[in-house]
Amino acid sequence: MERPIYLDHNATTPMLPEVVQAVRTCWAEPYLNPASQHEFGRRARRRLEDARERIGELLGAKMSGRDADRVIFTSGGTEANNLAVRGLLPPTFGAGRGEGALSPHLIISALEHPSITVLADHLARSGYQVDRLGVTPGGVLRVEDLPRWLRPETRLVCAMLAQNETGVLQPVAELAAICTAHHVPLHTDAAQAAGKLALDFRGLGATTMSVAAHKFGGPLGIGAVVVRHGVELAPQLFGGFQQGGTRPGTESVALVVGLLRALELWQANRDAWLAHLAAMRNRFERTIRDGWPAAVVLGAAAPRLPHVSHIAFVGLDRQALFLALDQAGVTCSTGSACASGSSEPSPAVVAMSLGEAVNSSALRFSFGVATRPEDAAAAARRILKVCNDLRR
Repeated sequence: MERPIYLDHNATTPMLPEVVQAVRTCWAEPYLNPASQHEFGRRARRRLEDARERIGELLGAKMSGRDADRVIFTSGGTEANNLAVRGLLPPTFGAGRGEGALSPHLIISALEHPSITVLADHLARSGYQVDRLGVTPGGVLRVEDLPRWLRPETRLVCAMLAQNETGVLQPVAELAAICTAHHVPLHTDAAQAAGKLALDFRGLGATTMSVAAHKFGGPLGIGAVVVRHGVELAPQLFGGFQQGGTRPGTESVALVVGLLRALELWQANRDAWLAHLAAMRNRFERTIRDGWPAAVVLGAAAPRLPHVSHIAFVGLDRQALFLALDQAGVTCSTGSACASGSSEPSPAVVAMSLGEAVNSSALRFSFGVATRPEDAAAAARRILKVCNDLRR
């Protein structure tokens, strides 16, 4: 088999070498338990809190003054989303509710990651009312529909910042402005946007925002929730006082430093890296379209992340194509990695109403800064060869 070409960076991006070195240095120091009161603990605490402040600044949070925002570290994006959503919603209800009382209402977008959609399904079984905000065929959320979905009992709106499958950027600032006018908090999942866009948490107007380090060259096992000043999240874990009790558990200084280093590298190299990714992705899509004229690039007319290409190879079966590409050494995805065990079409793609021919033939390709243009070109040639072999 030919050398594998990795085009699944939206699932996990390999750690950048500088991040590996930063994490290794922390482990070698070593930075020990930052909750300990002795000198070793105090030294770890200083390193941790310095990193927390800088991470918040790089994400556009206000990290000083009486109205400072907060950064709460988690084990990754899934926990960050769960902490934000469950932490903003009212506590368990049912017992003692008066007859005729309305259940709390949650609105999520039709494009959310499984860590939001599966949680919403669980909450619906627990008695919450859940509605889904629709999406255009171009992959953009229908902002104009939000006001009619809002009710007096609406407690939260969830809308991701950049769709993890199509890469389409979402109008979160507009949605947040509507929510603010109705006194409803908004959570945004920025896992795919962090490290790709210049994030401005304060400017977005969101109540909470989640990120995950392994999506932009940081280590696996570390994520964060940025929380607006004055907002309290109900803890979902218990057993310690760390992070104000909101997310107890011993923080890993090394992983936090790795997250910070990855963000710093993106900040320093962003313009060059984004230009590299966009040029490579655009050439890749042109090659595919030229060689397979029936191909449909999802969200192509909308603003997108520069490294994501979700293509429907109309006329082929996506599962058969995925398996054949894996054999040909092209690593891609049939959708979110957190839902990759399912053979069903992606709910986010189905929500775009592009038809069964697109739903059943779409695959996601996502590039990284270490992907070479010649690798992307070779991948496109292999893909077209596999497509033609399957057609024959």
